[in-house]
Formats: sequence, structure tokens, C-alpha cells
Amino acid sequence: MELKRLLTDDDAVSPVIGVILMVAITVILAAVIATFVLGLGDQVSNTAPQASFGFDWDGESGGGVADLAISHDGGDSIRADRVYIRGDSNGGAALSQTWGNWSNNGITGATQVSAGNRINVNVGPAAEIDVVWQSGGGQDSATLGDWQGPDA
Repeated sequence: MELKRLLTDDDAVSPVIGVILMVAITVILAAVIATFVLGLGDQVSNTAPQASFGFDWDGESGGGVADLAISHDGGDSIRADRVYIRGDSNGGAALSQTWGNWSNNGITGATQVSAGNRINVNVGPAAEIDVVWQSGGGQDSATLGDWQGPDA
């Protein structure tokens, strides 16, 4: 008789497992919706590239206006239209051009900035130059390298 009652008994662990699964699904669904509502999903795809830039100024001995060689020393290749050379070239003359706009880089109109590429910028001893990456929409940016002249 006991065996017959065991087979007809509907009480089991299934309802408990069902409730736990429904709670887990609700929490995951809420996290996904919150990510998109708060705009955190866009930040994942717009991460700044990892690259290093080197600077070599020819005017250290003379102290006058000279070429500053800016070179991509390593890291990610970056679209040239998203790499900006910004700053103060000699105590007041502002710079803000993309990497591909420099005519003395040997790769005029470049589409990619990769390791080994370099440009020359004419600056003075009071110059402050930044290499800045800016996302396509312009909402995100990161400074990838900076240089200050000896008189800055």
C-alpha cells in the first residue's frame, strides 16, 4: 500500500526549483534591460585604443622653433581620422588636426596609424602637445600621449 501512495503523491521539489529558476530569469532580464536603458551598452563598444606614442624634439640645444617628431611606438592600429594632434605649438598658436592631415608624415592622407608611423610638427620650447583619440561620434576621447617643451 505504501508504494501506491508514493506513486500518487504530487508533492516534490519541482515547485521549489521552478520558483528559483523564475527568480533567476527575472534578475538576468532586469540586468539586461537596465544596461540598455542606462546606456551602458554603448560604452562597451567605444573603448579607447591602447597605443603608445614617442616624442623627439630637435630644438633642445638651440631653444628655438624646431621639429617635434611624434611616432607611434606600439599598440593598436588606429584610424588616422580619429587621432588628433592638439595643443599649444609655441606659446599661443593652437593646433588641432588629425594625424592624416599632416603633409610631412610620408603617408599623407593615411587611413591608419600603426607602429612605426611618424609625423613632424614645428613647435617651440614653450609648446604643449597632446595626441588624442576621439570616437566617431565625438562623445568619447582619450589622451594617448603628451609632450611639454622645456620652457612650458
